[in-house]
Amino acid sequence: MINLDCDDLFDTWRQQARWLLSHEVDPSLVSWASEGVGDLFANNDDPVPEGQGPFMAKIPRVLLDTLEQAAQYRGDQRWSLLYEVLWRVSHGDRTAMMAGDKLGSELQRRIKQVRREAHHLHAFVRFIERPKSSVGPQYVAWHEPAHDILHSASEHFVGRMGQHRWLIATPRDGVYYDGEQLIHQRQCPREWQQLAQNVDDPHGELWLTYYSHIFNPARLNEKVMQGHLPVRFWKNLPEGELIPGLITQARMGKQQDGQASGIASRSGKRIALK
Repeated sequence: MINLDCDDLFDTWRQQARWLLSHEVDPSLVSWASEGVGDLFANNDDPVPEGQGPFMAKIPRVLLDTLEQAAQYRGDQRWSLLYEVLWRVSHGDRTAMMAGDKLGSELQRRIKQVRREAHHLHAFVRFIERPKSSVGPQYVAWHEPAHDILHSASEHFVGRMGQHRWLIATPRDGVYYDGEQLIHQRQCPREWQQLAQNVDDPHGELWLTYYSHIFNPARLNEKVMQGHLPVRFWKNLPEGELIPGLITQARMGKQQDGQASGIASRSGKRIALK
């Protein structure tokens, strides 16, 4: 068994995979150090080939783009799966990229999860404005993505935020836009994390009042809502503290009263819901 470490970097993995492929090293003989408990049983007694091997594989560009997207997925066999797909395609089996194949289906599932997580970043990041006199970022946000999407997905905000300086911190990495360039730190500095988590929102109370008034209990569908707004994000959203109580009110009968509580007190005929 050949045990490698790419430090969870796609470019490093790509160089390692190219070298393995040139020696036609079978996927079953390779593991990567970041892939968990399987490495406890890895045997490094196999000789490691030196230099570039004789096998010259032609890899379609679309495959490299696909693998790079899937590489952002955090999970078991994160890098081994990519190498197995690369191995099969390089040996003429392009079905490994397709959803109809067992391996290709898992590859496409991971890409779908990565794209969904990028959408969550765009939808649920809440920038908080810092005081005008503050040094550094003018807006800060805290987010907890399930996959390594921050670096690529945060480009979305460069065009949206104009020349403002902003920061997004996560438990793993962080990005800071200084008005000219986007700076990515693979290990988020502690000061960035503290800044994003401890800032006071001057408009927080106003937003909570607004949100509680636009929440419509008569149209609540908990399953659909949690599909669009997963529970794991609630703790980092200002309105997250209100949602459980609003749901409880809807369950206790507020759904029958309509959006405004004042409507229920007016005289008139109640129409029973089917």
